[in-house]
Amino acid sequence: MKPTAPDSIEYVRHDTFTVEAHLAASPDTVFGAFADTPARRRWFRLPGRRISYTHDFTVNGGETASSLFTTTGAAPERLAYASRYLDIVPAARVVYTYTSHVDDIPRWASLVTVELHPHPDGTHLRWTEQAAFLTPSARPEDDLPHLRGATRLRLNGLPAALG
Repeated sequence: MKPTAPDSIEYVRHDTFTVEAHLAASPDTVFGAFADTPARRRWFRLPGRRISYTHDFTVNGGETASSLFTTTGAAPERLAYASRYLDIVPAARVVYTYTSHVDDIPRWASLVTVELHPHPDGTHLRWTEQAAFLTPSARPEDDLPHLRGATRLRLNGLPAALG
């Protein structure tokens, strides 16, 4: 859904969600899928045709990605993502912030905490995201479900990057 540029300053809507997953790999291996750029590229991507991508997995480093997303009957959308890593604890935790833009309009900013907990047959991953929706889409009631669903879709690709 195409966002609308705000005509005036609107309030920011805040939402939080958590997605959990069980992965049949050790916390070290799961952590590697976040840290290793080729592995991360296998499961993390923006929808559409990739335009650019950079990744620096260090505290104060970050990741940028841009793409062109097209759907039948609609104008293409330019998507942009930029993150900054705040805290990295190998095989245990990654904390980062990111912003998401559509057609150069800031849609939301988030604080994400990814926790990796050892489990007898792998890793329990807990992803908690605190989002500030800056510019609502044409259907603001869909913004949080869209973000949560996109996160689940990305995490669904994580097991393939582990093997």
